[in-house]
This record gives sequence, C-alpha cells and structure tokens, in this order.
Amino acid sequence: MSTRTLISPAALARPRGKVLYWSVFAAVVVLFTLVFLGPLYWLVSSGFKDAQEVIATPPTLVPESFEPENYTRAWEVMDLATLLSNTLYYAFGALVFQLVLDVAAAYSLSKLRPVLGKAILGMMLATLMIPATVLVVPQYLTVLDVPVIERNLLNTPWAIWLPAVTNAFNIFLLKRFFDSIPKELLDAASMDGASSMRILRSIVLPVSRPVLGVVSIFAVVGVWKDFLWPMLTLPDPSKQTLNVGIYSLSNGVPVNVLIAALTIASLPTLLIFLIFQRNIMSGLTAGGLKG
Repeated sequence: MSTRTLISPAALARPRGKVLYWSVFAAVVVLFTLVFLGPLYWLVSSGFKDAQEVIATPPTLVPESFEPENYTRAWEVMDLATLLSNTLYYAFGALVFQLVLDVAAAYSLSKLRPVLGKAILGMMLATLMIPATVLVVPQYLTVLDVPVIERNLLNTPWAIWLPAVTNAFNIFLLKRFFDSIPKELLDAASMDGASSMRILRSIVLPVSRPVLGVVSIFAVVGVWKDFLWPMLTLPDPSKQTLNVGIYSLSNGVPVNVLIAALTIASLPTLLIFLIFQRNIMSGLTAGGLKG
C-alpha cells in the first residue's frame, strides 16, 4: 500500500503545487520559530541593554546601548555562583534518590509483580491528576514536623530531595520500559543462578540507558525550575536555589541586570536539552529492544 499524505504526489509534482507547498511550509516554520525563539531572543538581548532601553516603548530589536558588563554585574551582585552551586547540589541529590528508589519501585512492579501491584500502580498514576498546588500545604506540614522521627526539615536538602522521589510519572516511564524487556532474557539469567538484584544490575540497567537518561534529565530540570516549594522550605538566603535567590534580590537591582541574571539561570537547562535532545526523544519513544 502506498503511504497516504496530505498532498498527493501528482499535485506536488506540478510547479504550482510545489510553490504552494514550500510557501506554506516556510510560513509555518518561520511562525513556530518566532513563537518559541522570540522570547528567548528578547531575554538575551535585553541583558545587553541599559535600564532605559529595556523599558522603552516600542522595544528595540537590536540593542542600541550594548552593555555586556550587565552579565558580570549580575553574577557578582546577585551572588549567582553560590545560588548555582546550591541548585546543582539539590538537583543532583534528587537525581540520585530518584534513580535508586524509582528504579527499585518500577522494577518491582514490572518484574517481581507483588500482590496488589496493579492497584498500587493505579493509585500512583491517580496522583498525577491532583494539581501540585493542592499538595503544597500537606507536604509543608509534613516537612515541618516529619511523623515518627519528629524532625524539622526546613533549610535542609531533605526538604527538596524527599518530595522529589515521589514521582509517579518517572516510575510509570521506567516500568513501561522494563515491561518491554523480553521475559526470556531474564528467565535465562535466573536459571543460571542470578538473583533479582544481579539481574537488575547486570541486565536490566545496562539496556535501560535511554530511559534512565530521560529520567535523569527530568529530575535535574524538575528541581532546577521549581520555585514555590524551595521558597517555602529554604528561607535561609545562603541555602536558596537559583530561582528563589534571584527573586529575593530582584527589588534591589536594575531591571537590565535582573534580566541578565535570568538569562544566566536559564542557560544550564537549555544546554542540557540541546546536548541530550536525542536521548530525550529516544528514551520517551523506546518501547522494546532492537536486534
């Protein structure tokens, strides 16, 4: 069967069809480029303007007053080095906990098949239907006075790490990938005397690198872009994340320096996406083993 397309090959072969097709294609590409890259260009270019030009109406597309020292001032005045190191510490700590605990949960639900496993997975996925803001108050009260151990976790990394572990989407993503691993492969390893932990360490994890990469990126970006929860649980200025620290200091700096600081804060996540975009797509679409 021939593949059905929006425009037939016969119509596309005509000169008028080619012109119409490429015109529409170019218009759509330009439109989406402007929609997605326009705000990013405004952010970066405004960091090079002076304060008066930033708030000028109509705005200028190309900076007339080129001031690259705004980025240096933002780095020094807002102490972005400390805020950046704090955010990296929280992000990679959350990454370690998610990789250990979410992989264990997904592997148990996929391959060990505990009693009421489907019900447990269903309740986990049901939490995705609950708005995140609804959970802020109970989570804050829990962190304020953790049951059983009766500890206050405010101004500690645990206030960021523990809520980040309970990620139902990552568990579902990992379980879906683990389900695609052939059962015969694991049965062969079990017949050779390998334990469940050995199978997980030597077989499941090596073939799960694409989805582990996706989970890792989601874990880091999730902590990096979070604002409300770190603002509530990290009131100490020396322990705040990048977003919260910039917000706390935003009233005392010029608007162009503030925009330069926001540009610096957004660069790491953009670089992560540009470098690992193939891993993200391959991990999200991975549904089985090749070969």
